[in-house]
Amino acid sequence: MTDNNNLRFKGGLPDYLIRHTTFRQMQIFEAIVRLGSFTRAAEELFLTQPTVSSQIKKLTNVMGLPLLDQSGRSIKPTDAGNDLYQAIRQIFDCLSDLDTRLAGLKGLQRGRLRLAVVTTAKYFTPEILGDFCRKHNAIDVTLKVPNRDEIIERIQNNEDDLYILGQLPTKLESHIEAHCFAPNPLVVMAPKDHPLCKETNISIERLAKETFVFREVGSGIRDAAMKVFAEHGIVPNVRMELGSNEAIKHAVVGGLGLTISSLHTLTLEGASGPIAMLDVQGFPIQRKWYIVHPKDKELSLIAKTFLEFALSSEPIISARMQSLLNELSVHKKPIRGQGSAT
Repeated sequence: MTDNNNLRFKGGLPDYLIRHTTFRQMQIFEAIVRLGSFTRAAEELFLTQPTVSSQIKKLTNVMGLPLLDQSGRSIKPTDAGNDLYQAIRQIFDCLSDLDTRLAGLKGLQRGRLRLAVVTTAKYFTPEILGDFCRKHNAIDVTLKVPNRDEIIERIQNNEDDLYILGQLPTKLESHIEAHCFAPNPLVVMAPKDHPLCKETNISIERLAKETFVFREVGSGIRDAAMKVFAEHGIVPNVRMELGSNEAIKHAVVGGLGLTISSLHTLTLEGASGPIAMLDVQGFPIQRKWYIVHPKDKELSLIAKTFLEFALSSEPIISARMQSLLNELSVHKKPIRGQGSAT
Protein backbone atom coordinates (compact mmCIF):
# COMPACT_ATOMS: atom_id res chain seq x y z
CA MET A 1 0.00 0.00 0.00
CA THR A 2 1.31 3.41 -0.95
CA ASP A 3 2.04 5.76 1.93
CA ASN A 4 0.13 8.94 1.13
CA ASN A 5 2.58 10.90 3.25
CA ASN A 6 5.29 10.11 0.69
CA LEU A 7 3.23 11.92 -1.95
CA ARG A 8 3.08 15.16 0.02
CA PHE A 9 5.49 18.05 -0.39
CA LYS A 10 8.17 18.57 2.21
CA GLY A 11 6.49 19.92 5.31
CA GLY A 12 3.07 19.97 3.61
CA LEU A 13 1.69 22.72 1.43
CA PRO A 14 1.88 26.23 2.97
CA ASP A 15 -1.75 27.09 2.25
CA TYR A 16 -1.52 30.63 3.63
CA LEU A 17 1.24 31.43 1.13
CA ILE A 18 -0.55 29.81 -1.80
CA ARG A 19 -3.81 31.61 -1.04
CA HIS A 20 -2.51 35.06 -0.23
CA THR A 21 0.68 35.63 -2.24
CA THR A 22 1.10 36.11 -5.97
CA PHE A 23 3.95 35.70 -8.43
CA ARG A 24 3.70 39.43 -9.12
CA GLN A 25 4.36 40.23 -5.45
CA MET A 26 7.34 37.88 -5.52
CA GLN A 27 8.62 39.53 -8.69
CA ILE A 28 8.32 42.98 -7.13
CA PHE A 29 10.05 41.92 -3.91
CA GLU A 30 12.86 40.20 -5.82
CA ALA A 31 13.44 43.35 -7.90
CA ILE A 32 13.52 45.62 -4.84
CA VAL A 33 16.10 43.45 -3.06
CA ARG A 34 18.21 43.00 -6.19
CA LEU A 35 18.14 46.68 -7.17
CA GLY A 36 18.07 48.10 -3.64
CA SER A 37 15.36 50.58 -4.57
CA PHE A 38 11.57 50.84 -4.83
CA THR A 39 11.95 53.38 -7.62
CA ARG A 40 14.30 51.27 -9.73
CA ALA A 41 12.11 48.21 -9.20
CA ALA A 42 9.05 50.17 -10.36
CA GLU A 43 10.95 51.39 -13.45
CA GLU A 44 12.17 47.90 -14.35
CA LEU A 45 8.72 46.36 -14.00
CA PHE A 46 6.86 49.31 -15.60
CA LEU A 47 4.78 49.87 -12.48
CA THR A 48 3.98 52.96 -10.47
CA GLN A 49 5.76 53.36 -7.14
CA PRO A 50 2.44 53.33 -5.17
CA THR A 51 1.62 49.97 -6.79
CA VAL A 52 5.01 48.57 -5.77
CA SER A 53 4.60 49.85 -2.19
CA SER A 54 1.06 48.47 -1.95
CA GLN A 55 2.08 44.99 -3.12
CA ILE A 56 5.03 44.85 -0.73
CA LYS A 57 2.75 45.87 2.14
CA LYS A 58 0.38 43.00 1.29
CA LEU A 59 3.27 40.55 1.06
CA THR A 60 4.65 41.72 4.42
CA ASN A 61 1.24 41.26 6.04
CA VAL A 62 1.04 37.68 4.74
CA MET A 63 4.51 36.82 6.02
CA GLY A 64 3.83 38.39 9.40
CA LEU A 65 7.39 39.73 9.71
CA PRO A 66 9.24 42.82 8.45
CA LEU A 67 10.86 41.98 5.12
CA LEU A 68 12.78 45.15 4.31
CA ASP A 69 14.96 47.42 6.41
CA GLN A 70 15.01 50.94 5.03
CA SER A 71 17.59 53.41 6.33
CA GLY A 72 17.62 56.63 4.35
CA ARG A 73 17.94 55.65 0.70
CA SER A 74 19.42 52.26 1.53
CA ILE A 75 17.07 49.27 1.38
CA LYS A 76 18.21 45.85 2.58
CA PRO A 77 16.29 42.66 3.37
CA THR A 78 15.81 41.61 6.97
CA ASP A 79 16.69 38.05 7.94
CA ALA A 80 13.14 37.00 7.04
CA GLY A 81 13.35 39.04 3.83
CA ASN A 82 16.62 37.39 2.84
CA ASP A 83 15.11 33.92 3.39
CA LEU A 84 12.15 34.94 1.24
CA TYR A 85 14.43 36.35 -1.45
CA GLN A 86 16.43 33.10 -1.66
CA ALA A 87 13.21 31.06 -1.88
CA ILE A 88 11.88 33.33 -4.65
CA ARG A 89 15.11 32.98 -6.60
CA GLN A 90 14.78 29.18 -6.41
CA ILE A 91 11.16 29.36 -7.59
CA PHE A 92 12.07 31.67 -10.47
CA ASP A 93 15.01 29.48 -11.48
CA CYS A 94 12.70 26.45 -11.58
CA LEU A 95 10.19 28.36 -13.70
CA SER A 96 12.98 29.49 -16.02
CA ASP A 97 14.13 25.88 -16.46
CA LEU A 98 10.54 24.85 -17.15
CA ASP A 99 10.19 27.61 -19.73
CA THR A 100 13.38 26.38 -21.43
CA ARG A 101 12.10 22.80 -21.59
CA LEU A 102 8.70 23.84 -22.90
CA ALA A 103 10.31 26.05 -25.52
CA GLY A 104 12.36 23.05 -26.66
CA LEU A 105 9.17 20.99 -27.04
CA LYS A 106 7.55 23.78 -29.05
CA GLY A 107 10.59 24.10 -31.33
CA LEU A 108 10.92 27.49 -33.02
CA GLN A 109 7.21 27.95 -33.55
CA ARG A 110 6.65 29.71 -30.25
CA GLY A 111 8.71 30.83 -27.31
CA ARG A 112 10.68 33.67 -25.78
CA LEU A 113 14.22 35.00 -26.05
CA ARG A 114 15.61 37.06 -23.16
CA LEU A 115 18.64 39.11 -24.09
CA ALA A 116 20.62 41.64 -22.02
CA VAL A 117 23.36 43.81 -23.53
CA VAL A 118 25.68 46.55 -22.29
CA THR A 119 24.71 50.04 -23.40
CA THR A 120 27.13 50.32 -26.34
CA ALA A 121 25.83 47.05 -27.83
CA LYS A 122 22.44 48.69 -28.33
CA TYR A 123 23.85 50.30 -31.49
CA PHE A 124 23.90 46.99 -33.38
CA THR A 125 21.93 44.40 -31.39
CA PRO A 126 18.45 45.59 -32.52
CA GLU A 127 19.45 45.04 -36.16
CA ILE A 128 20.52 41.46 -35.44
CA LEU A 129 17.29 40.92 -33.50
CA GLY A 130 15.25 42.42 -36.34
CA ASP A 131 16.77 40.07 -38.90
CA PHE A 132 16.30 37.12 -36.54
CA CYS A 133 12.66 37.94 -35.78
CA ARG A 134 11.84 38.28 -39.47
CA LYS A 135 12.93 34.65 -39.86
CA HIS A 136 11.12 33.54 -36.68
CA ASN A 137 8.22 35.97 -36.33
CA ALA A 138 6.32 34.05 -33.64
CA ILE A 139 9.09 34.45 -31.07
CA ASP A 140 8.73 37.05 -28.30
CA VAL A 141 11.91 38.97 -27.50
CA THR A 142 12.89 40.82 -24.33
CA LEU A 143 15.89 43.15 -24.63
CA LYS A 144 17.41 44.74 -21.53
CA VAL A 145 20.11 47.44 -21.79
CA PRO A 146 21.59 47.92 -18.29
CA ASN A 147 25.09 49.10 -17.44
CA ARG A 148 28.00 46.71 -17.04
CA ASP A 149 27.62 46.20 -13.27
CA GLU A 150 23.94 45.38 -13.67
CA ILE A 151 24.73 42.96 -16.51
CA ILE A 152 27.14 41.08 -14.25
CA GLU A 153 24.47 40.90 -11.57
CA ARG A 154 21.93 39.62 -14.10
CA ILE A 155 24.37 36.88 -15.14
CA GLN A 156 24.87 35.86 -11.52
CA ASN A 157 21.09 35.75 -11.02
CA ASN A 158 20.52 33.83 -14.27
CA GLU A 159 17.90 36.36 -15.38
CA ASP A 160 18.34 36.12 -19.15
CA ASP A 161 19.21 33.62 -21.88
CA LEU A 162 22.18 35.43 -23.40
CA TYR A 163 24.31 38.51 -22.72
CA ILE A 164 26.46 40.70 -24.96
CA LEU A 165 29.50 42.42 -23.43
CA GLY A 166 32.61 44.15 -24.69
CA GLN A 167 34.78 42.94 -21.81
CA LEU A 168 34.52 39.66 -19.95
CA PRO A 169 33.96 39.96 -16.18
CA THR A 170 37.11 38.55 -14.58
CA LYS A 171 35.35 37.31 -11.46
CA LEU A 172 32.92 35.24 -13.56
CA GLU A 173 35.28 33.89 -16.24
CA SER A 174 35.32 30.37 -14.79
CA HIS A 175 31.51 30.32 -14.61
CA ILE A 176 30.57 31.57 -18.08
CA GLU A 177 30.74 30.36 -21.65
CA ALA A 178 31.93 33.22 -23.89
CA HIS A 179 31.69 33.34 -27.69
CA CYS A 180 33.89 36.00 -29.31
CA PHE A 181 32.27 37.75 -32.26
CA ALA A 182 32.26 41.02 -34.18
CA PRO A 183 34.75 43.91 -33.91
CA ASN A 184 34.34 46.71 -31.39
CA PRO A 185 36.99 49.29 -32.37
CA LEU A 186 37.60 52.19 -29.98
CA VAL A 187 38.42 55.57 -31.52
CA VAL A 188 39.22 59.08 -30.30
CA MET A 189 36.38 61.53 -30.90
CA ALA A 190 36.35 65.32 -31.00
CA PRO A 191 34.00 68.07 -32.23
CA LYS A 192 34.55 68.79 -35.92
CA ASP A 193 35.90 72.27 -35.22
CA HIS A 194 38.62 71.04 -32.84
CA PRO A 195 42.20 72.03 -33.85
CA LEU A 196 43.38 68.40 -33.65
CA CYS A 197 41.04 67.46 -36.50
CA LYS A 198 43.60 69.03 -38.87
CA GLU A 199 46.50 66.97 -37.52
CA THR A 200 47.61 63.43 -38.36
CA ASN A 201 49.49 60.76 -36.43
CA ILE A 202 48.78 62.51 -33.12
CA SER A 203 50.86 61.17 -30.23
CA ILE A 204 49.36 60.00 -26.94
CA GLU A 205 51.45 62.66 -25.19
CA ARG A 206 49.85 65.39 -27.32
CA LEU A 207 46.41 63.88 -26.82
CA ALA A 208 46.91 63.91 -23.04
CA LYS A 209 47.08 67.73 -23.07
CA GLU A 210 43.34 67.78 -23.78
CA THR A 211 40.49 67.28 -21.31
CA PHE A 212 38.28 64.21 -21.56
CA VAL A 213 34.71 63.11 -21.00
CA PHE A 214 34.48 59.42 -20.07
CA ARG A 215 31.98 56.81 -18.97
CA GLU A 216 31.76 55.97 -15.28
CA VAL A 217 34.48 54.02 -13.46
CA GLY A 218 34.09 50.31 -14.22
CA SER A 219 33.09 50.81 -17.85
CA GLY A 220 34.94 48.43 -20.17
CA ILE A 221 35.59 51.23 -22.68
CA ARG A 222 36.99 53.49 -19.99
CA ASP A 223 39.24 50.70 -18.69
CA ALA A 224 40.67 50.13 -22.18
CA ALA A 225 41.24 53.87 -22.69
CA MET A 226 42.95 54.33 -19.32
CA LYS A 227 45.20 51.35 -20.08
CA VAL A 228 46.52 53.13 -23.19
CA PHE A 229 47.44 56.23 -21.18
CA ALA A 230 48.92 54.13 -18.36
CA GLU A 231 51.23 52.36 -20.83
CA HIS A 232 52.71 55.78 -21.58
CA GLY A 233 52.90 56.77 -17.90
CA ILE A 234 50.16 59.36 -18.36
CA VAL A 235 47.06 60.15 -16.30
CA PRO A 236 44.51 61.91 -18.52
CA ASN A 237 42.58 64.96 -17.36
CA VAL A 238 39.02 63.66 -16.95
CA ARG A 239 36.76 66.67 -16.69
CA MET A 240 33.46 64.84 -16.57
CA GLU A 241 31.98 61.36 -16.13
CA LEU A 242 28.63 60.52 -17.71
CA GLY A 243 26.50 57.40 -17.65
CA SER A 244 25.50 57.15 -21.32
CA ASN A 245 27.19 57.27 -24.69
CA GLU A 246 24.68 59.76 -26.07
CA ALA A 247 25.29 62.16 -23.18
CA ILE A 248 29.02 61.88 -23.80
CA LYS A 249 28.58 62.65 -27.50
CA HIS A 250 26.57 65.77 -26.63
CA ALA A 251 29.28 66.82 -24.18
CA VAL A 252 31.94 66.40 -26.87
CA VAL A 253 29.94 68.47 -29.35
CA GLY A 254 29.49 71.10 -26.62
CA GLY A 255 33.26 71.43 -26.27
CA LEU A 256 33.54 69.88 -22.80
CA GLY A 257 36.31 67.51 -23.87
CA LEU A 258 37.39 64.69 -26.14
CA THR A 259 36.38 61.09 -25.59
CA ILE A 260 37.45 57.57 -26.45
CA SER A 261 34.47 55.44 -27.37
CA SER A 262 33.26 52.62 -29.57
CA LEU A 263 33.00 53.32 -33.29
CA HIS A 264 29.54 51.74 -33.06
CA THR A 265 28.26 54.89 -31.31
CA LEU A 266 28.70 56.85 -34.57
CA THR A 267 26.79 54.36 -36.72
CA LEU A 268 23.73 56.53 -37.34
CA GLU A 269 25.31 59.92 -38.01
CA GLY A 270 28.56 58.76 -39.62
CA ALA A 271 30.75 61.42 -41.24
CA SER A 272 27.77 63.76 -41.64
CA GLY A 273 27.41 64.21 -37.88
CA PRO A 274 29.04 66.84 -35.65
CA ILE A 275 31.73 64.49 -34.30
CA ALA A 276 35.08 63.74 -35.97
CA MET A 277 37.44 60.82 -35.47
CA LEU A 278 41.01 61.88 -34.69
CA ASP A 279 44.06 60.25 -36.25
CA VAL A 280 45.89 59.09 -33.11
CA GLN A 281 48.83 56.71 -32.81
CA GLY A 282 47.72 53.24 -31.69
CA PHE A 283 44.09 53.80 -32.60
CA PRO A 284 41.66 52.32 -33.25
CA ILE A 285 42.05 50.02 -30.25
CA GLN A 286 40.88 46.63 -31.43
CA ARG A 287 38.39 44.96 -29.13
CA LYS A 288 35.73 42.30 -29.64
CA TRP A 289 32.18 41.69 -28.56
CA TYR A 290 31.28 38.56 -26.60
CA ILE A 291 28.04 36.63 -26.37
CA VAL A 292 27.92 35.06 -22.92
CA HIS A 293 25.83 32.64 -20.89
CA PRO A 294 26.44 30.71 -17.63
CA LYS A 295 28.28 27.43 -18.23
CA ASP A 296 25.72 25.38 -16.36
CA LYS A 297 22.74 26.96 -18.12
CA GLU A 298 20.78 24.75 -20.50
CA LEU A 299 20.01 26.99 -23.46
CA SER A 300 16.61 26.70 -25.07
CA LEU A 301 16.39 25.86 -28.76
CA ILE A 302 15.51 29.49 -29.42
CA ALA A 303 18.56 30.78 -27.52
CA LYS A 304 20.85 28.31 -29.32
CA THR A 305 19.43 29.33 -32.68
CA PHE A 306 19.87 33.03 -31.93
CA LEU A 307 23.44 32.45 -30.72
CA GLU A 308 24.32 30.75 -34.02
CA PHE A 309 22.52 33.48 -35.96
CA ALA A 310 24.38 36.28 -34.13
CA LEU A 311 27.76 34.62 -34.62
CA SER A 312 27.05 34.28 -38.32
CA SER A 313 26.41 38.04 -38.47
CA GLU A 314 30.07 38.87 -37.79
CA PRO A 315 31.05 39.44 -41.46
CA ILE A 316 28.20 41.94 -41.89
CA ILE A 317 29.12 43.87 -38.73
CA SER A 318 32.83 43.83 -39.64
CA ALA A 319 32.09 45.19 -43.11
CA ARG A 320 29.89 47.92 -41.64
CA MET A 321 32.59 48.99 -39.18
CA GLN A 322 35.28 49.06 -41.89
CA SER A 323 33.03 51.16 -44.12
CA LEU A 324 32.36 53.61 -41.30
CA LEU A 325 36.04 53.78 -40.43
CA ASN A 326 36.88 54.59 -44.04
CA GLU A 327 34.10 57.18 -44.18
CA LEU A 328 35.38 58.99 -41.09
CA SER A 329 39.04 59.03 -42.04
CA VAL A 330 41.00 59.82 -45.18
CA HIS A 331 43.85 57.88 -43.56
CA LYS A 332 42.22 54.46 -43.72
CA LYS A 333 43.12 52.10 -40.91
CA PRO A 334 42.12 48.44 -41.31
CA ILE A 335 40.08 46.92 -38.52
CA ARG A 336 41.90 43.60 -38.73
CA GLY A 337 45.57 43.02 -38.12
CA GLN A 338 46.12 45.62 -35.38
CA GLY A 339 47.02 45.17 -31.71
CA SER A 340 44.25 44.43 -29.27
CA ALA A 341 43.13 45.58 -25.89
CA THR A 342 40.76 43.43 -23.95
